[in-house]
Amino acid sequence: MAEGTEPIGATYFVTPDKLYFYLYFLLCGGIFGGAWRFYDREHRWFNWSVWGSIFIIFSTYFGVLVSLAVNNWRRPFFDLLQAALEHKPGVTAGDFYTLLIKFSEIGAVAVFVFVVTRFLISHYVFRWRTAMNEFYMSQWARLRHIEGASQRVQEDTMRFADISEGLGVNLIDAVMTLVAFLPLLLSLSKHVPELPILGAVPYSLFWLALVWSMFGTVLLAVVGVKLPGIAFRNQRVEAAYRKELVYGEDDESRATPPTVAELFDNVRRNYFRMYFHYLYFNMVRSIYNQADSVFVYFFLVPTFVAGTITMGILQQILTAFGQVSSSFQYLVNSWTTIIELLSIHKRLRAFESILYEQPLPEIDQQFIKAGGQEELAL
Repeated sequence: MAEGTEPIGATYFVTPDKLYFYLYFLLCGGIFGGAWRFYDREHRWFNWSVWGSIFIIFSTYFGVLVSLAVNNWRRPFFDLLQAALEHKPGVTAGDFYTLLIKFSEIGAVAVFVFVVTRFLISHYVFRWRTAMNEFYMSQWARLRHIEGASQRVQEDTMRFADISEGLGVNLIDAVMTLVAFLPLLLSLSKHVPELPILGAVPYSLFWLALVWSMFGTVLLAVVGVKLPGIAFRNQRVEAAYRKELVYGEDDESRATPPTVAELFDNVRRNYFRMYFHYLYFNMVRSIYNQADSVFVYFFLVPTFVAGTITMGILQQILTAFGQVSSSFQYLVNSWTTIIELLSIHKRLRAFESILYEQPLPEIDQQFIKAGGQEELAL
């Protein structure tokens, strides 16, 4: 291994600089958790909310290290592959097996960390849901008369905790990936001094990733601006339909054919409206994703023609660009999930407005002004 280069394999995770960072993180996390414990000694969910969050942040960081370790492995492996395909002397089967063993070491570490992390995150999410459930049930006497109250306590708390955790972890991962891969992408930009149409651009790969990702984020935000409200209304009409059917199980005067037909007509109308808006949203998103798959190759054409990079460097460029671009595209990749979370948040806000005697969200006020007629509350 040349001086100044990172080790290949599992030893990548135990270099002195990384061990120092582990200790630094442990120290900072311990100080933060200890201070929080001193400030709030009686909090029931302290261990999960504080120590659990610290662990999730560290495991997310370690997942980024795994990606860096794999990217570090790609260059020697694909350079060796290129040398073998060009029949250069000195390439042996043992060289390939050695690098494959190194990759297996990285994979073993990644699998262990992934399994442990997912197990603890599952418990973390359920504790979050439990805390929300206990809070709402303690106020059940005031909340039970709200339309869809049972669904909001049972289903919305579950989905809110699960989706929020997923989006939060992905956001932390995106930020840490940027911190880790951005210096690598900047250093790899020296291999791509010229771009089609634009000519010579300093740090070209960075600017390509930034501009392309920002374009996609703004594009999908504009195209999908109506989707959260539609998803919220969809939950509302489904709740009204389900509630009437539940009443009809015990009361013959409820869930009569005309009533059920009217409620289901609201469900049908809202779904058809949602299908229409998702039609153009999915079209725009699919076009962007298809263009994204060849975007970097288009701008690498002059570099390919000049023959100034090896297969190993190309693999590093593709991986680093993909990681940085994906981090910048956090909103693009998460937009449909964010839409679902926003619709749940709207429902829970309306729920809590009763407790705190606050005005209902605008979307609920429109529904009330329309006399509960869903087709008029648009």
